[in-house]
Amino acid sequence: MMSREPFVVAIDGPGGSGKGSLAFSIARALDFHLLDSGAIYRLLALKAEKLGVDLDDEDKLLELLPDFDIRFETGAELAIPYLDGEDVAQSVRLESSGDAASQVARHGRVRKGLLAVQRAFFKPPGLVADGRDMGTVVFPRARFKFFLRASVEIRAQRRYKQLINMGLSANIAHLQADMAERDERDQNRNASPLVPAEDALVVDSSLLDLDQVTELVLGHIKENG
Repeated sequence: MMSREPFVVAIDGPGGSGKGSLAFSIARALDFHLLDSGAIYRLLALKAEKLGVDLDDEDKLLELLPDFDIRFETGAELAIPYLDGEDVAQSVRLESSGDAASQVARHGRVRKGLLAVQRAFFKPPGLVADGRDMGTVVFPRARFKFFLRASVEIRAQRRYKQLINMGLSANIAHLQADMAERDERDQNRNASPLVPAEDALVVDSSLLDLDQVTELVLGHIKENG
């Protein structure tokens, strides 16, 4: 029987591994709040670009945090992000937005400044948080930690289908190259590199669909909750 005390489910992994869809599915099954931390970095990058702030200028990025107005609403399949009251779901899903977010995420002081923003999402009855350092840095005491991985080829194919379904143009070869570059940048950055938490359950989703991964993760939570 699962505990009634609020708890965090942390889901980390590289871009395109399916962690966003999994987090949404788990949050809906548990009726928990949802944190798409990757979207937070994308939103900050989007705000910076709108204001003409250089993504390499850590000091200027930090100046944006006091007026960083964001929220998420539940959509049909994913959380819908709002920036300064505007629905920016389509903008933040672009590959260029992911690259910009990865640039922003390199800055240690920016990551530290966003900790409070991310942790504020933890409210009863609980939270499902997905990202790249949810189980290692943002919620190191999360009750459940998962690290979702898949081959870069599979991830590029998934992202291609996602973008095409959104009515956007995409090239699989370019997506694969971008993902490989982003993986290297995320895994080797000094601030919160992309690595599984020591106590995380690592799940390879290369040959599993969303329903199968969801069943596996929910089963683990229910068995150990």
